[in-house]
Amino acid sequence: MPVEVTWWGHATCTVEDSHIRVLTDPLFTRRLAHLRRRRGALPPPDARRADVALVSHLHADHLHVPSLARLAPGTRLLVPRGARRAVPGLRRLRHLRVSEVAPGDVTAVGDLVVRAVSARHDGRRLPFGPHRSPALGYVVEGEARTYFAGDTGLFDEMEKEVGPVDVALLPVGGWGPFLGEGHLDAGRAAEALARLEPGSAVPVHYGTYWPIGMDAVRPHEFHAPGDDFVRLAALRAPGVAVHRLAHGESVRPEVTR
Repeated sequence: MPVEVTWWGHATCTVEDSHIRVLTDPLFTRRLAHLRRRRGALPPPDARRADVALVSHLHADHLHVPSLARLAPGTRLLVPRGARRAVPGLRRLRHLRVSEVAPGDVTAVGDLVVRAVSARHDGRRLPFGPHRSPALGYVVEGEARTYFAGDTGLFDEMEKEVGPVDVALLPVGGWGPFLGEGHLDAGRAAEALARLEPGSAVPVHYGTYWPIGMDAVRPHEFHAPGDDFVRLAALRAPGVAVHRLAHGESVRPEVTR
């Protein structure tokens, strides 16, 4: 099989393709500010092993400097344009090969090509400062084409900009009881599947972190998005094979091309 996907929780995945390990939005902590990891063990040390790590945007649950600091020396790190100015902690990660990218930029990593694409999401480093960086998604092209959406809402150009893909890693929830603009819930993620028509999909960004002290506030929003996405995807995109993974579980989606 040409590609293997492992979901470690939240938006953190390992994608292995063409003998290259790609790590998305690394987050290796039990607690982040007001958030606590409520489901799934912390990823094991092997999860930090990657040839390239992709950061979708500057929010602290996606660009987590202490987690990035644990990556091995020499690891390539792609971050949105302007990230080093907006997040001074990135400048201390001198053991990593950091590159800033914007939509349309292409980076070769071994036999893979990583293409940055647009996302519809607030890309600021909240709650600080006026600096802005674009929120991104990424398409990893090797033996398969894998789309990591990061955090995004639906947008009209999504199908055209992302292009044909074999596997889609789509956010289907969040870390709090309410999702604002610039997010996909299970229903909007199913609509994204209908537009993109990948062969396979893996729901991410749900059921991992939850605000401390809010266990009883809309628990459905924490527990149910994965199952809701499976159900709605079957209705709106019946040709897509959806793999709802447990934390730390892997899948090798079938790629027919």
